[in-house]
Amino acid sequence: MTNSGSPRQIRSVKGSQSGTGSRELFKNKAYEILRNRLNSGQYKPGMHLSERQLAEDLGMSKTPVKAALERLEMERFIIVSPQSGIVVRRLTIEEMTEIYEIRVALEGFVLRSIVGRLTANQWEQWERNLAEYATLDSSDAMRHRAVELDAEFHLLPCEFLGNRLIIDTMRQFSSRMVHVISCVFSTVPTRISESIKEHRQIIEAVRQGDGDRARYLSERHLRIGYDILIEALRNQTAETNVCL
Repeated sequence: MTNSGSPRQIRSVKGSQSGTGSRELFKNKAYEILRNRLNSGQYKPGMHLSERQLAEDLGMSKTPVKAALERLEMERFIIVSPQSGIVVRRLTIEEMTEIYEIRVALEGFVLRSIVGRLTANQWEQWERNLAEYATLDSSDAMRHRAVELDAEFHLLPCEFLGNRLIIDTMRQFSSRMVHVISCVFSTVPTRISESIKEHRQIIEAVRQGDGDRARYLSERHLRIGYDILIEALRNQTAETNVCL
């Protein structure tokens, strides 16, 4: 994901917002920064945001910020209403269940389908992901990269399979996946080391040609994260589990 950058870095280009290409660039930049802040928990559920303040903070005009907020509203990160203004949404149990069910179905199918079909280069990409992941710990400094690598681990098999509809579907969920993974790691920091072991088991099942076991391990892996978040959602208060 794109680094959010410092206000000073962003303000240095404030005066050049002209032309169609530049407008699109600033819209995308504003979207990426705000999405990353939402995923990282910098903007917590229930928090009220100000379009004017966000524009000032990012060193941009209100136009690209407004476009970014509209996109984030469509992706259900925020709620915009005349009464409440802009509010960061909380994930619901229903949303978590929907995400879990779709991922179980798609990822299980993908893992069974790629057995015996991966090239040496694809194996290298998957192993490289896991190798870097294994160097990380649960510290705040490393958690962001761990979230990125975890999401990438699950997306790579879809790209290896090459089914465009599955790839597009998973990419549509990518932002929500990152948010979900970030919430899991924030709620249970030891989950990072456990996930690394489970990812290794999934890779080995695929390597050994056992698609059914790979699917089972994947479903179990996803279920653990799902159970962590459902429990957190049921127990959350205004002071706890703020990532949700």
